[in-house]
Amino acid sequence: MHAAVLHAYGETPVFEAFGEEPVAGDGNVVVEVAAAGVNPVDVRKASGTFVTGAPPLPSVVGSEGVGRIAGDGRRVYFGAPVAPFGAFAERVLVGADDPVELPDGLDDGVAVALGISGLAAWLPLAWRAQLQPGETVLVLGATGVVGQLAVQAARLLGAGRVVAAGRDPEMLARAAQLGADATVDLRAAEGAALTAAFREAGGGDVDVVHDPLWGAPAAAALEALGDGGRLVQLGQSAGAEATFASAPIRGRHLSLLGYMNYLVPPAVLRDAYRTLAGHAAAGRLAVDVERLPLARVADAWQRVQHSPHRKLVLVP
Repeated sequence: MHAAVLHAYGETPVFEAFGEEPVAGDGNVVVEVAAAGVNPVDVRKASGTFVTGAPPLPSVVGSEGVGRIAGDGRRVYFGAPVAPFGAFAERVLVGADDPVELPDGLDDGVAVALGISGLAAWLPLAWRAQLQPGETVLVLGATGVVGQLAVQAARLLGAGRVVAAGRDPEMLARAAQLGADATVDLRAAEGAALTAAFREAGGGDVDVVHDPLWGAPAAAALEALGDGGRLVQLGQSAGAEATFASAPIRGRHLSLLGYMNYLVPPAVLRDAYRTLAGHAAAGRLAVDVERLPLARVADAWQRVQHSPHRKLVLVP
């Protein structure tokens, strides 16, 4: 079968014939892949330094996709391929408990986007921050796929006010179309001025921050949190370090909460995915998707490392 094959850690995978074929058995099933999602985490896994450990060499890359289970034809989302097989291929091997059946009418590309990206948008708010109806949510990095989904997730979870912050004016306008009540351009201010902009956009103190950026934006956002505020940290696109004063954290009983999809219990992931799929099938969630043929994996691999602002999906 043809696949995107990794031959050396840190290198771009190559589109070629893969010598092994996935075979069902021992608690695993084969899925005929219809679409596979391209994610920054795929690049990190291929570097050999991700927390899940280095993949075998050679192996097929790709962490998630949509397809039909060989044999019974059920259309499913999967998110845990069995090595050396990955999602960027015509067929993949996954655990029998991994696939989640999809509702009729849900587009393949959207179904893929609801996986790694959708869960990273939804669960930091619903599961880690325990967002309450009426609370104000600030979404940092709202110009990316996860951020755009987080804006919609906050609205679906009952947020009273949603603020979208980012550096791309066009995508901030898109965030407003998707439900953000106000937007903040991160290029326009920094430090105390940025904190003031967050508070102004939020109509007062912020309750929850969805943060895939870290660095200076996170420091400014923390200062905008009110009593009992929570900042959920899930990435470091703006820098690996951030400096915070002690007094606001102690004086307002603030919470800094880490988040990774990888550490969420499987049952929680599956339930959240079904919830997202239901919202999308009903037209309550939208995501911009760009489809590329699997043969163009090298192009997608480079683009996903520079925030393409849409979900890149490979089609075998």
